[in-house]
Amino acid sequence: MNAIELRNLTKTYPLFKVDNVSLNVKQGYITGLIGPNGAGKSTLIKMIIGLIRPDSGSIKTLGNEMPSQEINIKQRIGIVSDECFYYEHLTIREMKKMIAPFYKRWDEKKFNSFLEQFELSPKKKIEDLSKGMKIKFSLAIALSHNAELLIMDEPTSGLDPVFRRELLDLLSDLIQDETRSIIFSTHITTDLERIADYIAFINQGKLVFNETKDDVLERYTIVKGDMELLDSDTRDLFIGIRETAVGFEGLARNKEEAERLFGSFALLQRPSLEDLIYFTAKGGRKHA
Repeated sequence: MNAIELRNLTKTYPLFKVDNVSLNVKQGYITGLIGPNGAGKSTLIKMIIGLIRPDSGSIKTLGNEMPSQEINIKQRIGIVSDECFYYEHLTIREMKKMIAPFYKRWDEKKFNSFLEQFELSPKKKIEDLSKGMKIKFSLAIALSHNAELLIMDEPTSGLDPVFRRELLDLLSDLIQDETRSIIFSTHITTDLERIADYIAFINQGKLVFNETKDDVLERYTIVKGDMELLDSDTRDLFIGIRETAVGFEGLARNKEEAERLFGSFALLQRPSLEDLIYFTAKGGRKHA
């Protein structure tokens, strides 16, 4: 089962294009959406939630087509974003009173328990909330109408490490029942290394891969060695290479092949998600 199905999604701007992206987000799992700034992550999310209409392609969310079934979809999803969509001059209680009637499955008891858990006073004005508190409020709203799909766009940027860890633990707990799904776009890749099941990597508007996190980190490898190991043939193994006066460091697309070629002559190590983004962006359009 897929929570989201994107097929041949394309959106063209004067200087940028989301280019023919097809992507499945599995139900019951956390999918991390990664890529350099300007890669197309936020554009994809805005198309999924209906803020932007694609030029071509289709979007199916929780089995419903966008935009024809948009109202039904929005009853069943929760959105947590780096941007604040609320009226700043209202209190938490006043804002909640405006939002709650839109949702058929609004649970007031659950909302109040989240306010308590997140230490949010209903009397506090939105404009007086810190960035972290605004994220907590967004999360309380999203979780109080029993959202089956949480769509999170850079929710942890600018948050202190303690709350970031709390948030990640909460998200991990939320998907334990395997009915909820989460798509989580972020440039803080260590967060995804902690909790994501799948990683979808977008670069220059194209999907590079969408696989389980463990498979991705097992397939690629970082190679560190002396410059004399590099020639025109061995360079072709790398997605991107950083060269210095003392040697090179590169991301190889095939761990087994790198082990066979470089063996004991170079140091091979497991990459991080940040390594994948850095070397892929550095290598330009040369994809895995």
